[in-house]
Amino acid sequence: MRAHSLELTTAEAASGRLGISRASLYAYVSRGLIRSFTSPHDPRQRLYALDDVEALVERKARFRRPAAAAATALDWGLPVLETGLTQIKDGQLLYRGRDALALAGSATLEDAARLLIGDLPDRAAKAAPPPAGAASALGPQAFVARAIRLLSEPADEAADLAAESLAILRLMAAAGSGADPGSVPIHAHLTSVWNAPPEAGEAIRRALVLCADHELSASAFAVRVAASTGASLRHAVVAGLAALGGPRHGGATEQVRAFLEERENSGGDPPERGPLPGFHHPLYPEGDPRGTALLQGVPLRPSDAAILDEMADAAGGTPTIDAALVMTERGFGLPRRAAFALFAIGRTAGWLAHAMEQRSQGSLIRPRARYHVAEEAPEPAIPTP
Repeated sequence: MRAHSLELTTAEAASGRLGISRASLYAYVSRGLIRSFTSPHDPRQRLYALDDVEALVERKARFRRPAAAAATALDWGLPVLETGLTQIKDGQLLYRGRDALALAGSATLEDAARLLIGDLPDRAAKAAPPPAGAASALGPQAFVARAIRLLSEPADEAADLAAESLAILRLMAAAGSGADPGSVPIHAHLTSVWNAPPEAGEAIRRALVLCADHELSASAFAVRVAASTGASLRHAVVAGLAALGGPRHGGATEQVRAFLEERENSGGDPPERGPLPGFHHPLYPEGDPRGTALLQGVPLRPSDAAILDEMADAAGGTPTIDAALVMTERGFGLPRRAAFALFAIGRTAGWLAHAMEQRSQGSLIRPRARYHVAEEAPEPAIPTP
């Protein structure tokens, strides 16, 4: 049976598929590994998310095959390295052991960066002048190109890593705003340059902190690979930018915006584009807590609020950080595609922390590949003279 797009199954079928007892099934639910819902036909019966059950079946199969476990470790699989920065545990996001949602209640991005990186100076060196028109186009490709251009400026050779880290944060803010933020807190700078209403400043501040890091994301891994080679902090951040710009990472905000705009322009009818983007995260079976925290106090557009209500009624769905960033952009009338800029600027704090942590470990990230030929290649044709 289905609850909208979510396929559900009974306790008997779920435990049978997993080869476990009912008690073990309930333990998986309590640990957040399997989502559980009240049956729409019988309030006394619980139903279970079939995709969560199948994910556990596949996970158990990998554990029985070490080679397969290693082969899938880079795809939401087993941990591949140790970090003391960020932990995702039982639906909670922790920065060095501190609840990121609680931190976002009052901290600035600079505060989060100090927690993740260490001490930062109060003021960075003057940022390089950003290209003309930088505040108007904030989409992934434009932002990444603009940020790389700014990061290509030579670093101050006399600056230590802390001063260089703050300078990079400011350069990223300049890429998204078109102006040097100087010593003003980044969220206040963006609020001013984007001509956002004063109440938007709090949402921008929360967004930057909630985006600061997310364990070993694709972009953080790219940063660590670059840093492990001895690359500079700026070049490591460039590697992260390249990964973040992809549509399956930071560029997911573009998919969410397209869906919301199509929904709004169609008068409320769901667009024919497959599953709703921005409402499921593999690491948060019970919902992405960052999305809910970010939307507190955001004046949602009626169509966006209706989608949130529909998802909550369907299966307890909550917005991911991608959806929340776009709804914040739309709700406060921020520049179009400001959602990606907030994601990239905020995530820079985590990238810098990952780069420093990787450099301190002094090891080169160089996994092995297993050679495999899908089918024999045809013999090349040899022309006759």
